[in-house]
Amino acid sequence: MTDTQAPDIAGTNPLAPSPEGARTAADVVTPELVARLTKGVAGSGRTANHMPFTGEKLADLPESTPEDVRRAFEAARAAQVVWERTPVRRRAAVLLRFHDLLLERQAEVLDLVQLETGKARLHAHEEVLAVAVAARHYGRKAPAYLRPKRHTGAVPTLTKVTELRHPRGVVGQIAPWNYPLELSVGDALPAFVAGNAVVMKPDTETCLTALWARDLLIEAGLPEGVFQVVIGEGPVVGPELVKHADYVSFTGSTRTGREVAQGAAARLIGVSLELGGKNAMLVLDDADVEKAAAGAVRACFSSAGQLCISIERLYVHESIADAFLERFAARTKAMRLGNSLAYGAEMGSLVGERQLKTVERHVREAVDKGAKVLAGGVARPDIGPYFFEPTILDGVEGSMAVCEEETFGPVVSVYRFSDVDEAVERANATPYGLNASVWTKDARRGRDVAARLRTGTVNVNEGYAPAYGSVQSPMGGMKDSGLGRRHGSEGILKYTEAQTVAQQRLLPMAPSLGMTDEGYARLMTTSLRLLKAFRFR
Repeated sequence: MTDTQAPDIAGTNPLAPSPEGARTAADVVTPELVARLTKGVAGSGRTANHMPFTGEKLADLPESTPEDVRRAFEAARAAQVVWERTPVRRRAAVLLRFHDLLLERQAEVLDLVQLETGKARLHAHEEVLAVAVAARHYGRKAPAYLRPKRHTGAVPTLTKVTELRHPRGVVGQIAPWNYPLELSVGDALPAFVAGNAVVMKPDTETCLTALWARDLLIEAGLPEGVFQVVIGEGPVVGPELVKHADYVSFTGSTRTGREVAQGAAARLIGVSLELGGKNAMLVLDDADVEKAAAGAVRACFSSAGQLCISIERLYVHESIADAFLERFAARTKAMRLGNSLAYGAEMGSLVGERQLKTVERHVREAVDKGAKVLAGGVARPDIGPYFFEPTILDGVEGSMAVCEEETFGPVVSVYRFSDVDEAVERANATPYGLNASVWTKDARRGRDVAARLRTGTVNVNEGYAPAYGSVQSPMGGMKDSGLGRRHGSEGILKYTEAQTVAQQRLLPMAPSLGMTDEGYARLMTTSLRLLKAFRFR
């Protein structure tokens, strides 16, 4: 498909004995570890997960039935009653202990993330960083987010108003496979510190990572019953989870997100959804071409493109397009693909056959209709069954699936533009609105362009990490990319119910002291005018 140089191979098969003593899957996922992590998981059936590096089975696992899901919610509700009464600072202390344990024992979970997802170790480490930052943030800030707040009452001095925050109860969480640490326990941390219990359904193929995180949280002091895990097929377990939850947190495809939202709406419960994306990167005419090319590699190919906020559409100003693409293609061709449990590889594997087929279909159709492959474009079964080279496509048009559909793989399409207004319009011309990137030497110009993009996060002179890692600020999608936000105050308050307690003092909110109805009406009208004049809110 292309005559470009194939990317280098780094590392060795993690299942094969290594003369250098490299860890194997059997070393990491022992029967004892699986038994410990799955202890207490509600599941009367049996299932298994598999390794993307080889396609072989990784572990046998319990499989939950609808009745198992119901029992998990019963156990979570019983534990939540006690957990809610625990002072918020003690709940927050659990997150801070978890933060320290996670950093100390990160090597364990990095192995699991790699074995379950096939991603490169550095990309697995991004998950450790994201979860640690969230644990620290909510461990420090949760008491302030959740403390009672005083508000001005209906009648100043006579009406005393307090806003309280109560946990919703039991949160049902459906977590995806692509970031099994960050998008499982990372999203659960604010729910826990807000006083909720959680029943989580991780993806079966990556559930050992979530179970490991659960085990570490319990070690950090979280009551065991507060965190329940169920394992099983989405169409079986997912609807049951929505059926019993007091609030639902979902990360996954837009199609499934709509089904989850409909189920939640039928029960009048809240829901947060982070869904698909077709994220755009804009390289303006004054961008540093070298830095933008290096940033595009990170933005497009982290976790083999299986990142909700990675870049799939690349808009480059025509005046610098040739120079940029020369550097971007050269960097992409030089990327090291690898399958070892060690640092060094710059990209790993796709997670499975389904993702590989989507990537192959998008690339094949685009080439058949006239697109040009600037780098990559072929599968690499010599490394592993689901490896695909990082791929750059030029000449992509609207009739091609890769132009409109989310690929969720290491494929990016390049488009040229002549002015910023055109680039913004084309970047916004999608039903999705999750993340975007803008590259320019002019910081103010970058911020101005960013504000015009209809996405939940925009990064200037980087692809995705600055916005996502700034956990005091909200992160989420617009349009078909979802509802609600993670991180910051919105990321924890969504797991609470707001309650207003208003105490009226001295005089009632009604005619009193012999006042007529007409007199009361005149008094209140005059009072409202005075409140506006004195700038009361």
